[in-house]
Amino acid sequence: MEFKMIEDKRLSEKLLYAKHETGLNIFICPKPELSKTYAMFGTKYGSIDRTFKTEEDADFVTVPDGIAHFLEHKMFENETGEDVFAQFGDLGASANAFTSFDKTVYEFSCTENFEKSLEVLLFFVQSPYFTAETVQKEQGIIGQEIRMYEDSATWRVFFNLLGAMYKEHPVNIDIAGTIDSISKINADILYKCYNTFYTPANMVLCICGNVTEEEVSRAADKSLREIPSPKFERSYPSEDNSVVQHEIRQKMSISIPYFNIGIKDTDFNLSPGERAKREAVMSVLLDAFAGNNSKLYKKLYEQGLINDSFGSEYTLSDSFAHTIFGGESKDPEKVFSIICEEIESFKNNKVDVRTFERSKKAVYGRNIASLDRTDSIVYMMISSYFMDTNFIEMFYAYDKIMVDDLNEILDKWTPEVMSLSIIDPLH
Repeated sequence: MEFKMIEDKRLSEKLLYAKHETGLNIFICPKPELSKTYAMFGTKYGSIDRTFKTEEDADFVTVPDGIAHFLEHKMFENETGEDVFAQFGDLGASANAFTSFDKTVYEFSCTENFEKSLEVLLFFVQSPYFTAETVQKEQGIIGQEIRMYEDSATWRVFFNLLGAMYKEHPVNIDIAGTIDSISKINADILYKCYNTFYTPANMVLCICGNVTEEEVSRAADKSLREIPSPKFERSYPSEDNSVVQHEIRQKMSISIPYFNIGIKDTDFNLSPGERAKREAVMSVLLDAFAGNNSKLYKKLYEQGLINDSFGSEYTLSDSFAHTIFGGESKDPEKVFSIICEEIESFKNNKVDVRTFERSKKAVYGRNIASLDRTDSIVYMMISSYFMDTNFIEMFYAYDKIMVDDLNEILDKWTPEVMSLSIIDPLH
């Protein structure tokens, strides 16, 4: 396996890339000056990938909700009964995994024994072992996890919001599924999902830290297996720009209300270059509109309507996109009203160039600072790969954005595409 180098002198970063004989794409960002090394082995398969069709299927099939997350849990079990976390622990490494709407990622970090830890990671993710007994056991474990999420105000306010925003798209379904949906999961369905999505063509290995391509090559040659990569199609329901309902409320045992305000965006059918630019535009816009130095933040904070839990984020995938503001507040409806007023003010007065330039420098500076952390870099590597670009190109997207790009997005922020989710205290 021969690595090619992409070197960026402006960022002083190097990116090594190789395609392994198995077809797996491998990226390394060498950071010999840092002690901790991170590795992420991910598949472009998340909770929204519930309907798909392989070459063996006559038509599209829909699998039970929560199966991507269920599969993530099951991958840590193997036929020999060895504890994967204990294997990492014996090597001095720390392992974890997560399932999002559009990807599942297995990761570890270490300061020593990198090569052996990488062998463990590659081996266990390629060693599915599902039986009726182990699936039934996991249904009980994940069932408890689902009940725990149901008791989480931050989780509920988020998914209540998505349910209020999306009519058909599965982003409105909890990533872990429901007690009922996971009861329909069996070993055969798990193997079907694994064999469809856990293939070299749909996966990537990203590493950042004090590591060499020779170490990665040896571990990859030793641990990667030849796995067929069948062609498949994903299917998502069409979704218009309108929301299901503009407000949704729930009561829970909390002391102060939680709120999420969502703005739905159906403009997600973008090329890789356009996606990188959209991410940059939204980062700058959210800093200018609601960042800690913005007029909105100052106004809400001085009126005692928000605390330091207030924040905003933009999410862009292949099939959905939205912006969310959220936090704790004694009066979420007042926060919503002030945000709507500020949107209108921005629309009428337009984002001024001085604010735009200040926010662009601030966001770019924070991103540059993140290059000192191996975990941040490796997450940017895997996220940008699944957007068909690389993390170095993401930085250059900031050179291409103009103040009018922010105003164009703001013009689409109307009450018709907004929803408010509130969790109120029981008493």
